[in-house]
Amino acid sequence: MSALHVVVVTIGSAGDLFPFTRVALALRDSGQRVTMLGPVQHAPFVAPTGLAFHGLPADEAVLDHPDLWHPTRGLAVVWNATRPAMAQVPAFVAALPPGERVLLLVHPLALPEADLCRARRPGLKVAAAYLAPSNLPTVHDPLLLGPYPVPRWVPLGLRRRLWRRLGEALINPVALPSVNAARADSGLAPVADLIDFIVKVPDLSITLFPDWFAPTQPDWPQPLARTGFPLYDPSPEAELSPEVARFLEEGARPVVFTPGTGNRQAADYFRCALDACARRGRRAILLTPHREQLPAQLPTPVLWQDYVPLRALLPHVAALVHHGGIGTTAEALRAGTPQLVVPLAHDQFDNAARVGRLGVGASLRASRLTPGRLARRLAEVVDNKDVADACRRVATHAAPAELAPLCARLLSLAQ
Repeated sequence: MSALHVVVVTIGSAGDLFPFTRVALALRDSGQRVTMLGPVQHAPFVAPTGLAFHGLPADEAVLDHPDLWHPTRGLAVVWNATRPAMAQVPAFVAALPPGERVLLLVHPLALPEADLCRARRPGLKVAAAYLAPSNLPTVHDPLLLGPYPVPRWVPLGLRRRLWRRLGEALINPVALPSVNAARADSGLAPVADLIDFIVKVPDLSITLFPDWFAPTQPDWPQPLARTGFPLYDPSPEAELSPEVARFLEEGARPVVFTPGTGNRQAADYFRCALDACARRGRRAILLTPHREQLPAQLPTPVLWQDYVPLRALLPHVAALVHHGGIGTTAEALRAGTPQLVVPLAHDQFDNAARVGRLGVGASLRASRLTPGRLARRLAEVVDNKDVADACRRVATHAAPAELAPLCARLLSLAQ
């Protein structure tokens, strides 16, 4: 039988790209042909791997949209920004040789287009890979509506109604017009509810996070495959630069601050970080590719870097203060580094809550961020024996996932 052609479709930042890249490499190593589709600006990350890459359009101006990091309005910004790229996926798949065995492995936001691909190519198999637990709808605990936890005593019936109201108010009005317009062009019936629709599209759903981080919920889609964090480092041999190594040697372990590589609206975050560290007498490393967000002159015990591989840096720091992206969270879990999560939107609130439940750190909502609150939260995390013990315990389970079983499951899907 000929090798399977796996088309991997992703969106978003490098943090979204990297887990899919690790899975794509594992599939290639198993003997399959793999093509990645993703934002065109990520081509330099993929090129060294030798994987075939098809760049999709991406408007980086979305990084400056004032609602990008809003707890409720951010989804609309992300959805609208990704539609031009996703609209190219059906044409790409339609252009593949008719007799070729093809499997789509896609980000959940590409599932409407994956369904269009299957309409044009009967028998096409689709797998959805979920990067974070909150991407999978559930009415079971732990349940957060944005930053707000739903109390455990709220009955399931009321939770279902809350979910429906959330979809009717925030998701369907944004997503369904474009989804149904594309379906009408393909002669397909309209969709009434986005979430109910997309969870039924995949032939297989996959969690790219382990059971100990988020246990399987009764209402998650089936069939479901579980795996660990597919941690990926684009430069696995990279060492710390002489500048960073020298800074680490010059004093006490610093606190590292990063709001995420895609965050160009973090000037206040870094102002609070500098003030909090000054109050606590802490050294700091500030990570951002956007230097303009920082003061022109930084205090002496502070180092700015546009990028440092977390794999190499985290074992040498006192704590990591970050936005709660799933990739950054997983890297800190692997390193056994205490975390202080400052979530803004999207999956970050749920990831922050799970960090707290594991005992490996704390959280402070970005909307409540002040220098004083940040300083107090840092004091709860840094040099806390209970947190340090939990970090060591969790790190024993947080090694990069063994992906051979997942590859076998995907290959059997396309038989």
